[in-house]
Amino acid sequence: MTDFIGLVGNFAQMLPSILMIVSPILIAAVGGLVCERSGVANIALEGLMGIGAFSAAATHVLLESSFNLSIPLALLIATATGLAFSVIHAFASITLKADQIVSGTGINLLSTGITVFLCQIIFKQERTEPFRLGMMPGPFGVYPTAWIALVVLVIAWYFLYRRPVGLRLRACGEHPQAAASAGIDVVRIRYIAVLVSGALAGLAGGCLVLTQTIQYTVFTINGAGFIALAAVSFGRWLPKGVLGSSLLFGSSVALAIYMVNIQSLRFLPSEFFSVMPYVITLVTLVVFSGKDYAPRAVGQAFDKGKS
Repeated sequence: MTDFIGLVGNFAQMLPSILMIVSPILIAAVGGLVCERSGVANIALEGLMGIGAFSAAATHVLLESSFNLSIPLALLIATATGLAFSVIHAFASITLKADQIVSGTGINLLSTGITVFLCQIIFKQERTEPFRLGMMPGPFGVYPTAWIALVVLVIAWYFLYRRPVGLRLRACGEHPQAAASAGIDVVRIRYIAVLVSGALAGLAGGCLVLTQTIQYTVFTINGAGFIALAAVSFGRWLPKGVLGSSLLFGSSVALAIYMVNIQSLRFLPSEFFSVMPYVITLVTLVVFSGKDYAPRAVGQAFDKGKS
């Protein structure tokens, strides 16, 4: 009991670490929110984060000794790489009208294969070389990624609910045929949404690898993309809901890490703490599942001739 009281008392010290873990989840979740609000399901967040993480880690480790701005450049390249790979999902699911779940799954599998292949080519091993120094925390120990996540969330909210483009995007996810009859280019809107989602997922992967580890491996993302996807659902496809659910799920990951050091819980196997965040995610989704708040047309291919 004393250990738990001490854990609560140390929450202030834990807060920077919690925000560090929450930030990539929130950034990726905002990308998933934008994509699914347009009517395109995107379970490829995990793979896109992996591609972004590899790009950021490889860029930083190759340039950190010769270029002072290697971290901002790494984040920029991670964003661009995530956007580039999301073109595959956009083309398959929008232009070819392929099953969006299958397309997303394919990107998740491609991410693992292509990053390991590139690591073998560049670093002669199945991971990047470790970098000497990652992103450093700022005032109060808070990493800049927390501010990046907050800015991303505010911008997404502003465009979704305060600009005409947001109304058009949400219309494409609710009733694309009606949107098309009103003169909205549904295909264009959905393409933009998928590309924005990919860019944010790539950025999220870059933020994760540059704060939480010292190199990229195939285990770096470790389900963070799927947790982000769950945050979109649990957050009812709303920015404030996504923020709250990302904080919940990210905090559960952080607490699982800290609980390993609680003396009274040392009798539990380490695997218990490893799976705890995912159990919390699943239980939360089951307990609070009810009315379907998902956009009506999410996952459905757009057919202009369909009424």
